[in-house]
Formats: sequence, structure tokens, C-alpha cells
Amino acid sequence: MIDSKTTYRSPIGLMTLASDGKHLTGLWLENQAHFAETLADDAVTNDTLQVFIDTKSWLARYFAGHQPSVVSLPLAPAGSAFRQAVWQILCEIPYGELITYGEIAKKLAVTMEKASMSSQAVGGAVGHNPISIIIPCHRVVGASGSLTGYAGGMDAKVGLLTLEGVDMTTVFIPKTTIKKPT
Repeated sequence: MIDSKTTYRSPIGLMTLASDGKHLTGLWLENQAHFAETLADDAVTNDTLQVFIDTKSWLARYFAGHQPSVVSLPLAPAGSAFRQAVWQILCEIPYGELITYGEIAKKLAVTMEKASMSSQAVGGAVGHNPISIIIPCHRVVGASGSLTGYAGGMDAKVGLLTLEGVDMTTVFIPKTTIKKPT
């Protein structure tokens, strides 16, 4: 089966959706990091696939302030077993709640029966999530409450968290260090 794609105009920007014909395999914000990384070069535009119709309906409900269930869509993100395990934990984060990379690492260590797990490795898997928003990587923050690591951009992350009613006084956008010319 040839991969299919379509677009969706959301309140936070244009999105590209990808499917293998039955499952949603990708959802990216325009110009995000790792944009369409798992989308086949020969993907064809097809706005009539049922999975796209269902996903667009899910997104419309989400952006209207409802809490559609992640399990209501047939998701099939491509990635290693490690990434799949991280993405599964992301799917378990309740609407409007936050989790840290370290907390995910601890959960993963228990699941994999290891003494510990690297938060940085978790961050890499979170950052390569191919189904943004629906697999809610925007709900992951740094241990200090820092809003780091959203491939879709900081404005999108803040917008999504605000939409979900997250208390934004508990988080912050890290200041970048500006180097002075020497």
C-alpha cells in the first residue's frame, strides 16, 4: 500500500497527516523539527481516507476544548521498541497534566526491569514522536518546570498547554544565552 497524506489547518498552524491506509502514522506541524521524517517520498494526497476523516474530527474536538481519547484513533507510529515504549507512556498522560522526562525514565526503567533509565534518551524519543498532539509529547517538561524540547515550537507548546488548562505559572520558557561577539 502506498502511503497517503493530507493537511489540516489548526489554530496553531498547518498540519500534515500521514497514513498507511488504515492507521495514522504521522502528524506534524508545518516546519517542525523532524517534519515528515517517517513519511514515504512517494506518499499521495488522499483526503478521503477514513483515518484522515476521523483524525480531523478528533483534532476539531480537541481544539474546541474537548478531551477526545487517544485510543479512539488507530495509531501506528514507526520507531524502535524503545521509542514505542516512551510513546506509550506519553499516551497515558491525562489531558491537562504534565510529566517530566525523569518521571518517564523512571516508569520506563520499571517496565523494562532496569535499575535506571536515561532522561536524555527519553528526551530523544519524545522529540522524535511522529504523531504530535495526539501522542501528547507537549505535556512533557523538564524537572524544573522548563518548557523544553517541543519539535513544533515553543509557541505551539504553550498554546496547547493553555488550551488544556494547564496552570502556566508552574512552568517557564528557558532563557537562551546570547553570546556577545568577541
